[in-house]
Amino acid sequence: MHHPTRRTLLAGAAATLLPAPALHAQSGALRLKCGVVTPDSHPATIRLREAAYRVAKETNGAVEVAVFPNGQLGSDTDMLSQLRSGALEMFAQSSSNLATLVPRASLINIAFAWSGYDKVWPAVDGELGAYIRGEIAKAGLVPFERMWDNGFRQTTTSTRPIRGPADFEGVKLRVPNSALFTSAFRALGAAPVALNFSEAYSALQTKVVDGQENPLAIITSFKLAEVQKYLSFTNHIWDGFWLMSGNRTWSRLPEDAKAVLTRHFNAAALDQRQDIASQGVAMRDALGKAGFAINDAPAAPFQDKLRSAGFYTEWKGKYGAEAWTHLEKFAGAVS
Repeated sequence: MHHPTRRTLLAGAAATLLPAPALHAQSGALRLKCGVVTPDSHPATIRLREAAYRVAKETNGAVEVAVFPNGQLGSDTDMLSQLRSGALEMFAQSSSNLATLVPRASLINIAFAWSGYDKVWPAVDGELGAYIRGEIAKAGLVPFERMWDNGFRQTTTSTRPIRGPADFEGVKLRVPNSALFTSAFRALGAAPVALNFSEAYSALQTKVVDGQENPLAIITSFKLAEVQKYLSFTNHIWDGFWLMSGNRTWSRLPEDAKAVLTRHFNAAALDQRQDIASQGVAMRDALGKAGFAINDAPAAPFQDKLRSAGFYTEWKGKYGAEAWTHLEKFAGAVS
């Protein structure tokens, strides 16, 4: 295996990076910034930093990636704008939020489409993932091949547990700024409120909204048991993070640097998936001990409600037959 040396990487950087002010060598190193909204304790943040460490180690410090968690560089919307302009070199964003720019990125977020990870990972590592990466590329972004796990999303509320579709009726539910999420919960009878997640805790605390929905790692990391009473395992949507660069950045990186970044960050994504999988039972137990009243909610009644409301028909029309075929090849019949 060819291992790039500090000299070859910096020689490439000198040749290709001088015209690009966002990419610069300081103290002999190529420094890149990576933004993410997850906190320090989240498996995504931990593995991003681990990959950054390995990149620096392999390149003898010639390539350094500084990871900025917890939305330090701005909201999802802010960082996506920075990524496109070249002011930010790397960014990990969920499909649901990325859909504001790349509508078909949310194809994997169709409500109650996935029965488990045995279907999710073959899809995103295969044909469905390749299709979505092609859509992301059309927007001037460069997605890494391996997707990171954000997990199956569960519902928390302060008013009542969610055991079936009727329990959503009238619930003011914080959702991401995603037309798909808003559509799904409106079809289920809820009153969805789109907010950046940075505003969610305060909105829950002040009862501006009754509840929210997120994967267990987010519910745990942000200590939502402090402001919510019920945790319902609805498993309604699976979501993941795409780690991306922008064309302006990626096209100016030396080829050796691209190879090292790609190898270590793709490997870190696979490790992070295992983290989420192994922590699931422990997180559920811990959230119960933190004060949540926990219940499970079977998927079939929710699927029936969405089907009768025309949700699947509507979104199949919006994504188009080709995209829907990619989804159903792995998820099974949805509509």
